[in-house]
Formats: sequence, structure tokens, C-alpha cells
Amino acid sequence: MDVRRAGERYRGGDPATGIESLHAFSFGPHYDPGNLRFGAVIACNEERLAPGAGFTEHPHSHTEIVTWVVEGELTHRDSQGHESVVRSGDVQRLSAGGGVRHVERNDGAAPLVFIQMWLAPAEPGGDPAYEVVHGIADSTPYAVPEAGAMLHVRRLTAGERTAVPDAAFAYVHVVRGEVRLDSVVLTDGDSARIGDAKGLELEAGAEGPAEVLVWEMAAVD
Repeated sequence: MDVRRAGERYRGGDPATGIESLHAFSFGPHYDPGNLRFGAVIACNEERLAPGAGFTEHPHSHTEIVTWVVEGELTHRDSQGHESVVRSGDVQRLSAGGGVRHVERNDGAAPLVFIQMWLAPAEPGGDPAYEVVHGIADSTPYAVPEAGAMLHVRRLTAGERTAVPDAAFAYVHVVRGEVRLDSVVLTDGDSARIGDAKGLELEAGAEGPAEVLVWEMAAVD
């Protein structure tokens, strides 16, 4: 188990334009050959956008992009004609396929915080696709079969436990709150990369609720 603390993430974005980014993996100018991916996950970015701020139209290809909105409202528009407002508790997925362009903005009046995770598909190419699951229920897994992955969203009450899926690769990201994983305490923004996960549990701290994203991933060919 490889634990990465929130403070170790790479700082990015453009604070002058209202964009602050924290990157868990090599991203943009932050290149670390030893931190390119874990399982299918190639990026886990925490994005904070001030009202009116956003990312202008930009391209993606051969990537599964999964977004979890923590607070605020994310406006999405893409070159396939999709336009959505994604809110706290919603899961958004953009399958870039052979190529797609999109815009991400905070058109609301309040600050926006979201976690965006990029996964490498087993096979490149294909047609772009888009979907939003509004208000996904706790413990309902969200499948990304193109990447051999499953996202588990857990909102734990104080002292509540949940199993980490037994998997070739498990990636745990704490959105907020405190949890104990085995003998390790994780807090806001901390993550753990677990190979051959078996019999592990997460337990929320006694001080209050916690929100955790857990990726369950198959072996990479």
C-alpha cells in the first residue's frame, strides 16, 4: 500500500483566473516518470473554480474522464452537442474515444469544487460518449468497462465501516473527512494505492462523516 498525502500533490491551474488545481499524478508541466499511472488511473485532479471561471474548449482522446462534483455546479458542453449542469453528488463520464472537445465552467454564483479522474481505456479509439448519473446512491458502483474499472462512492457516518474491494488494483481517494485504512489514517485529499487488495476495510473517524471514492480495477495487460 502506497499512501500519498494531500500536500504531496502537484499544484497547477491559474489562480489569477480563478482556477486552482491539485494533481495526484504527473500532469502538464509536472512530470515524474515514477508517477504516471496506477492501474488504469492516469490522473486524479482536484479542481477549484471561482464563479465565472473555467476551462475553455480543449480536446481529449483515448481517455475515460470521470468527474465527481463535491460542491457547486459544473457546466459541461462538448463537440457532440451535450450540455449539462452537474451538481454535488452527480457522477459525470466523458468517453473521449477517437477525439472530442469540451468546455468546463463554473457558471454559478458559488465556488465549485470537483474531483476529476482520468482512466486509460484497454483499447484506444471508438466513438465519444457522454452520460451523467444524478444523485448516485451510496454504495452503488459505477462501471467503466472500457477501462476494466468500477467506481465505488461511499459516504460514511462516524465509525461506519466499508470493505475495500478485493482487486488487482484499488485506488482510494478521501474527498473529505477522516478514515482509517488498515492502520493508516487518511484525511481530506489523501489517497492510497493498493496492489492485490484483499480483506481491507475503511472506517470513518469518530468526529463525523467522511466521503471516499474507491476505484476497483482489473489487472492491466
